Amino acid sequence: MKAHSKKLHENRASSPAAAAIPLPDFSKWGDIEAEPFSNVRRITAQRMSASWSTIPHVTQFDQSDVTDLEVWRKAFGKQVEKAGAKLTPTAIILKVAAAALRKFPQFSASIDMTGEQIIYKKYCHIGVAVDTKRGLLVPVIRDVDQKSITQISIELGEMAEKTRTGKISIDDMQGGCFTVSNLGGIGGAAFTPIVNAPEVAILGVARSSTQPVYVDDELQPRMIMPLSLSYDHRVIDGADGARFLRYISQGLENPYFLAFEG
Repeated sequence: MKAHSKKLHENRASSPAAAAIPLPDFSKWGDIEAEPFSNVRRITAQRMSASWSTIPHVTQFDQSDVTDLEVWRKAFGKQVEKAGAKLTPTAIILKVAAAALRKFPQFSASIDMTGEQIIYKKYCHIGVAVDTKRGLLVPVIRDVDQKSITQISIELGEMAEKTRTGKISIDDMQGGCFTVSNLGGIGGAAFTPIVNAPEVAILGVARSSTQPVYVDDELQPRMIMPLSLSYDHRVIDGADGARFLRYISQGLENPYFLAFEG
């Protein structure tokens, strides 16, 4: 029975096209052009189909006032540049996410339905979704909880270069516990990212914008960052999802948060 269940799961994960809706002959209505899947697109399609069909998704939304964080980021940006990197919001988000994963370990877990158990990881490797000409790639930054924001910035730059030049390896994209997808550089008010199985959660970041906010009964222009968290409802309850996302939001709102968190 166990072997049968495993084989069934593998078949579902590797053959998402089996359940696809048959397509009509589009050429009957006009000119078309068919482009075969690239290897990256094929793997992405298979993994996303498997994730969507097997994981009961919930997406929670929040926002963070990153006005002070932007001031802090620009102030320390030159220090990171001296180390040969760029201090981006993504680097800071990764560090805050690592602190959140330490406080809420179920968000970096994996679920084993065959063995009826939840696997908790003692390491903190975070994937970063990257949009490339080849398609969506997710390189993994390892031991984020043990590295400074400067070290994370350097590794993000190195991974970006490897991704752009096509030198990224399969090993570079394996072993993640959690994923961050930052579309702020492109735009959009919000989105619902799909969990990257066998992970159980993914953080989506949309474009920050200046908005009028009341601070101490006074209307002020503040920089607001939209956040969305998709998670596997088999492992994570809604209340914990709200707490986790609020924790990340508060961490981004206070530039000195990480110093007090350890």
